Amino acid sequence: MKDVAEYNRRAWDARVAKGNRWTVPVTPEVITAAREGNWEVLLTPQKPVPRSWFPELRGLDLLGLAAGGGQQAPVFAAAGANVTVLDNSPRQLNQDQMVAEREGLQITTILGDMRDLSGFTAESFDLVFNPCSVLFIPEVQSVFDEAWRVLRPGGLLMCGFVNPVRYVFDEKDLAQGHLTVRHALPYADSMHLNPEEQKKMQAEAEPFVFSHSLEELFGGQLRSGFALRDLYEDKSINDLLADYFPVFIATLSQKMHS
Repeated sequence: MKDVAEYNRRAWDARVAKGNRWTVPVTPEVITAAREGNWEVLLTPQKPVPRSWFPELRGLDLLGLAAGGGQQAPVFAAAGANVTVLDNSPRQLNQDQMVAEREGLQITTILGDMRDLSGFTAESFDLVFNPCSVLFIPEVQSVFDEAWRVLRPGGLLMCGFVNPVRYVFDEKDLAQGHLTVRHALPYADSMHLNPEEQKKMQAEAEPFVFSHSLEELFGGQLRSGFALRDLYEDKSINDLLADYFPVFIATLSQKMHS
């Protein structure tokens, strides 16, 4: 496909219409609790991000990077942060605005590609929060470079990633409970699936995904100037692979110089 970002934009808009888990906004009860200081957010499917990773949120300038869906951003805003969300899907951003209007929160939403933060001046944010989303773009270094640029010295980057080993298995067999090694890494739907499989994905409005090596995911942050402060692993939900290894990884990194 000539324009993966445009295709995946339409695919995520369709996921909102289907009520995908990552598009369902938080409830009023969650916002009430966040206002009282009781909150948690996810970078990966199940394990909440440790509260020890976060500085005091009140007054913090926070960028939710590819973080639309009405889930994390409203929680941060209710906890007192100044929140901006950049996402590739208009309907995902609408979910954030819906919660903001419902709860009387201030959230700035911007339609855009996570690889291009040129609309923000350097050193605009204290924290960049990026839930699992780089799997929807073919290269990741620009994401880390841009995050480093828009963060202030000492600023934090929190990311969720998919372990690339996830992509060596045949997806159809995996859904049927069988582990079949099929693909060599690096993986891309647009390169590894046959034409019929690609047509089926497009007919079902499924986003196209890309694997990224651990060197790209961790080393890429280091090359941008970040120091890796912490990480944890998490297991997927309703996935045979969860019986064998944690598919997801979350990292905490810090901008060490300007």
